[in-house]
Amino acid sequence: MTEQLRLMAVHAHPDDESSKGAAAMAMYSAEGVDVLVVTCTGGERGSVLNPKLDRPEIWENIAEIRRAEMDRAREILGIRQAWLGFVDSGLPEGDPLPPLPDGCFGLMDPEVAAEPLVKLIREFKPHVITTYDENGGYPHPDHVMTHKISMVAFEAAADADRYPDAGEPWQPLKLYYNMGWSFKRMTLFHEAMLELTGESPYTEWLKEMQERRTAREGQPEWPDPDKRVTTKVPCGDFFEARDDALRAHATQVDPDGFWFAVPLNLQQKIWPTEDFELVKSFVETSMPEDDLFAGVR
Repeated sequence: MTEQLRLMAVHAHPDDESSKGAAAMAMYSAEGVDVLVVTCTGGERGSVLNPKLDRPEIWENIAEIRRAEMDRAREILGIRQAWLGFVDSGLPEGDPLPPLPDGCFGLMDPEVAAEPLVKLIREFKPHVITTYDENGGYPHPDHVMTHKISMVAFEAAADADRYPDAGEPWQPLKLYYNMGWSFKRMTLFHEAMLELTGESPYTEWLKEMQERRTAREGQPEWPDPDKRVTTKVPCGDFFEARDDALRAHATQVDPDGFWFAVPLNLQQKIWPTEDFELVKSFVETSMPEDDLFAGVR
């Protein structure tokens, strides 16, 4: 291709872009790809997960703070970013689960909520789009809705009869799902940390994953992301930028916590890729891939 390559990553909240596919985005940006993150909500109902910042004045200004954090993360990754403007649904907890708040993103009609995303696709003209799988990566209502509107928008963007007021049609060429932590990846990191330090931050998480797997015996197997991966993007050199961007979301992550427990050089040695599943393509490609733009370039 002679024109500049363009990548759009659709995420639910500010900070999601820095924990899912961030190193790949930073790598592509450094290569000259135009990268745009679309953030569906403002994260207004997110928790303050950094104990050093869990103070009343933070909670009172959380919406403004999360926007400022997003600006810092965007600069670190070298990308562009746009807000869709929907209201965070929060993560319902309890048994039974409480209803979602009125007017939130998770309660919207996907056909209605997809229109501003269609407009952005037609304006930005991405060749490749990344988003979440049908489970949202994990079952947060905003993540599931992000998946739904991404699927609607990917199909509708090229159809002149759909959303006729949202700009001239554009056909994205490939659609990927971000693939999260697999059992294999976590096990490898767990074993490496035990060997290195005698302790592992993954002990409880692995135990929970194992329980979820065995609890479903006789039922459909608990979905392991590793079995769905089609595309492993080697971007270990940009893990530091990924972590710096995640730390920029200071209210959302403990800088001394779980996400940063494994030394970067160990991560780069054991699992130097970010992983994706190709779900739609209008170009020919062969599996496995190591490039989101395979078949496009």
